[in-house]
Amino acid sequence: MQSSQVMSEAVVAGADAADIASLPVPGHFPAATVRESDVDTFKGMEDKDVRKSLFVDQVPMPELAPDEALIAVMASSINYNTVWTAMFEPLPTFQFLKQMGKKGGWEARHDLPYHIVGSDASGVIVRTGSSVRRWNVGDHVVVSPVYVDEQEPDTHQDGMLGEGQKAWGFETNFGGLAHYAVVRASQLMPKPPALTWEEAAANPLCAGTAYRMLVSDRGARMKQGDVVLVWGATGGLGSYAVQLVLNGGGIPVGVVNSPEKAEVLRSLGCEAVIDREELLDGDPTLLDRPDGWKRMGRAVRSLVGEDPHIVFEHVGRKTFAASVFLARRGGTVVTCGSSTGYEHVYDNRYLWMRLKRIIGSHGANLHEQYEVNRLVALGRLIPALSKTYTLAEVAAAARSVQTNQHIGKVGVLCLAPEPGLGVTDPQARARIGEQRLALFRG
Repeated sequence: MQSSQVMSEAVVAGADAADIASLPVPGHFPAATVRESDVDTFKGMEDKDVRKSLFVDQVPMPELAPDEALIAVMASSINYNTVWTAMFEPLPTFQFLKQMGKKGGWEARHDLPYHIVGSDASGVIVRTGSSVRRWNVGDHVVVSPVYVDEQEPDTHQDGMLGEGQKAWGFETNFGGLAHYAVVRASQLMPKPPALTWEEAAANPLCAGTAYRMLVSDRGARMKQGDVVLVWGATGGLGSYAVQLVLNGGGIPVGVVNSPEKAEVLRSLGCEAVIDREELLDGDPTLLDRPDGWKRMGRAVRSLVGEDPHIVFEHVGRKTFAASVFLARRGGTVVTCGSSTGYEHVYDNRYLWMRLKRIIGSHGANLHEQYEVNRLVALGRLIPALSKTYTLAEVAAAARSVQTNQHIGKVGVLCLAPEPGLGVTDPQARARIGEQRLALFRG
């Protein structure tokens, strides 16, 4: 039997730390990759179908740096950065890998003609580097997607401020959509014991990003009673944003695009729901114009009686002008992304004359990630997992996110042979409730 099968089967079977440590690390393993040779695949194409560029390949095991851990990945999830990577937009991620490679040392490993993608993971530590102190072989972990340089001064002010900060599995290699992943020890967190592998893997990137945007003192600083307009409120980011607003005593106004998503949103506890397809008569271009913004504003006021204190923005070009308009006088637009385009056009009069703020937010530092992970472990945040694919189906999983066919988060089983495994505290799970944990799965 090959070493990859021996190690993998032992981890899946729940082998103890001593047994895992005694087994050889596999020389190769399956991983979801994009290939440098394919970067021109979509030139001239309107539909950049990621099923044509995302593959599962056998890749060689990288060497482990002293401050890193090797994770046997039980489950991962799809984030939009994997879609960007597989579309080679806004630029091929091989440019990031080449920049890392130029720094030499351990970072040279990342410059390869293939990119192992994925920015979420749950799994078991199977090896640790010589300088890793707080983690051991056999630990069950989830992975923060934020990869920082601990030797940069700005990192110690805020992990997101250092120039060396990167999105793991997007701006680095050896990401989480694979049987094995390489992470820095500063990315590790304990896996919530009440959750399955796939539930645990769904949370870190999106939940941490939403927390920093809304709750952290580096974001919008939401307070009790704040009205928060959440675009894409049943998507990966939005579904955590709605929960955080409710937990913090705020009033979420969720925007969705179908009655089915509206029903999911109400089941989360969000009473104020706008179906933008219905409101805009199926004409999304209304959001490009003041008459559409005003229509949206009237809808918000009819539901909650006032304008938003905060607009939770991640859609980008299609909604940003509306977001700036809709925030109340002195309000805040907090943005972490632009899935519909990076170049925003908005009427600046509504910003400066009404004393509004735009806050850029990116990821979450390790302290913020730990705070979110604690909320998940307590059952105060539930996983937004809606559907789970196998690693062999990763391209179809990414396509479903690319075409917005999903709600919440789309999970991917890596080494876990089936859904439902990995719970180590069934009493805690019972307290949270199976029905609640499965809310996004219908």
